[in-house]
Amino acid sequence: MTDQVMAAIDGSQFSASVCDCAAWASLALAAPLTFLHVVDNHPQTAEADLSGNIGLGSREHLLEELSHLDEQRAKVAQEQGRLMLKAAKERAIEAGIAEPATRQRNGTLLETLEELQDDIRLLVLGKRGETAHQSADHLGSNLERVVRTLHRPILMVPDAFKTPERVMIAFDGSKTTRKGVEMVAKSPMFNGIPCHVVIVGAETGDNRSQLEWALKTLRDAGHEAEGAIRAGEVEETLRTYQGDHAIDLLIMGAYGHSRIRHLLVGSTTTSMLRRASVPVLLLR
Repeated sequence: MTDQVMAAIDGSQFSASVCDCAAWASLALAAPLTFLHVVDNHPQTAEADLSGNIGLGSREHLLEELSHLDEQRAKVAQEQGRLMLKAAKERAIEAGIAEPATRQRNGTLLETLEELQDDIRLLVLGKRGETAHQSADHLGSNLERVVRTLHRPILMVPDAFKTPERVMIAFDGSKTTRKGVEMVAKSPMFNGIPCHVVIVGAETGDNRSQLEWALKTLRDAGHEAEGAIRAGEVEETLRTYQGDHAIDLLIMGAYGHSRIRHLLVGSTTTSMLRRASVPVLLLR
């Protein structure tokens, strides 16, 4: 099934909001919805801890027991996943999705998504997975790896979702963000939702020209659009604008060619994502 909205769920606190966000996107895009659960059956590394003054027979017995425990854990994880997928499907049907699909795979989330990405129109992920640190400022390592690897739009959802009423594009004139403006202009997902375009930088002729292009592109497609050029540090400036204008969905390029790039690349990766309290749509 191609051109689908795919939502990756697990046992984290974010799964309910992922379900709701994915259902909204599926309806808005008129695209099929698939829920994905991945059972990560990494082999246990306990064998390396068994060296010492035990006899070979005892060691073999312990390894057999560990292998049996691994099998049991895998069965439990699969059954838990099936129950989560069933609940997600029921939640989506209540939201108006006619026939949501479910898939369960073994492996790692990243490898699975790489394999399936040709079928994905939009990927919906929670801010953190069930095994991640629960600090509000912590970002799940799965999300960081997926953002760096996949070449599909990714919608990251915090632990609560509401239907967006105002969206903001963090715009820097790069190829990625220009494509983002064009995508927003033609995407049915944003029909009827006012769109703000924000450039962080000086009030120069080039920035003004870039902003006017973005606003014209959106307005020509029938969108209500307004824009601003703001001086200051990128993250703080975007966050302030978001709060001042009640923005409830942020759109930005995962890899640009300006200061915005440094929010998502390098030693201080994904700074905006870490502190995001609203969904963030990342474009490649």
